[in-house]
Amino acid sequence: MNYNGIFGNHISKKYRIGAKKETVEKTLREVIMESVTSPLQWLSNKNKGIAKAQHKFIWALKDVSMEVNRGEVIGIIGKNGSGKSTLLKILSRITKPTEGNIAIQGRVGSLLEVGTGFHKELTGRENIYLNGAILGMSRHEITRRFDEIVDFSEIEDFLDTPVKYYSSGMYTRLAFAVAAHLEPEILLVDEVLAVGDLEFQKKCLRKMQGIGESGRTVLFVSHNMSAITGLCQKAVLLYAGQIIRSGNSEEVVMDYINSGIIALSEKIWEHDDAPNNKVLRLLRVRATDESGDTLSSFDVRKPIGIELTYDVHKPDVWFSPVVQLINEMGVTVFTSFEKIDPDWENTINKEGTFKSTCWIPGNLLPDGNYLVTVYFKGFKRPEKEKTLILNEVIKINVFDSLQGDSARGKFTGKYPGVVRPKLVWHREEVRK
Repeated sequence: MNYNGIFGNHISKKYRIGAKKETVEKTLREVIMESVTSPLQWLSNKNKGIAKAQHKFIWALKDVSMEVNRGEVIGIIGKNGSGKSTLLKILSRITKPTEGNIAIQGRVGSLLEVGTGFHKELTGRENIYLNGAILGMSRHEITRRFDEIVDFSEIEDFLDTPVKYYSSGMYTRLAFAVAAHLEPEILLVDEVLAVGDLEFQKKCLRKMQGIGESGRTVLFVSHNMSAITGLCQKAVLLYAGQIIRSGNSEEVVMDYINSGIIALSEKIWEHDDAPNNKVLRLLRVRATDESGDTLSSFDVRKPIGIELTYDVHKPDVWFSPVVQLINEMGVTVFTSFEKIDPDWENTINKEGTFKSTCWIPGNLLPDGNYLVTVYFKGFKRPEKEKTLILNEVIKINVFDSLQGDSARGKFTGKYPGVVRPKLVWHREEVRK
């Protein structure tokens, strides 16, 4: 069959849940001990009437077929456990499919986990040459790109240190630098943006964009929807091990966002399980529009309400509900307290059930995914009352349809910055 890049035909992968993996070679002592204890353990279990364990199986991938042409940059998206990483491991030949087959034309470089393919006892310098050799490159080819790899990774001072002493950030820098600079014709990248500082993540995105523009093939797994739409012409949406949508990246991402697959825009607790302290009990957190509907995805131009419902079971205590918004890069966009009365020492809360809503105006947030942390800051006279905190309790998405009167105007590129307000500008002629 003719293909140009990657061809996968009815790929399926089955795993046995609870299977014990033998990943470390046994010592002679362990082999002898196991040979002695295994029969005794079997007899003990038999006498106790212990039945043989019944293993369960799960299909991480089921009947996945795809064709990726040379030069395409494809985003692979889906919730955790949908099969994204398993697919890349099969394509990189780390694991074999249970059913189906794949055919790949071109040299493959992969960054699937931090430090994949590194030997921990070797130095960073030695691992660069080792990875190049695995890719089939000559020593001369590796040496030609060596300085670029080191410059990109920014770990020159630690180049001759064994990588087992590297931090996860250093690991990632070097691993990505090697994978991206040793000229693979096909690059497989799994969530490289999950580790590393903001500047490094930007470098990775720019590098992958350059790789795609050079005509090489990239398969990119990420939960960063802005990165997917910015880098990839096409996207594949996986759910429960199957492809449920593929096509234009922006259309697939919008389907993903609006499908409810990632909906986590509401959290409700039963009374006994609800988070609480001596003053109050939090019953519900949700994201709502102006009509009062619970939504997971909001037009960038529309207001977003973060609603907190709670019981106050101890009167005569002052407290303030707080909402904190965190973007995809882990940066706190803002923290907002409920309006505090200047004379707050004389303002107390009554018993009962209350609802507080923090309204985020339209045309403030850039498009992307956001996590919402809520907490109640309170005091009890005369001692301080314990603060009630719920980290990242719900998630919302803000999308830009590229239509209407958003702050974007006619500009279609990515806006930098934590917020994207639609501000008032004034122009006047001062001289002809």
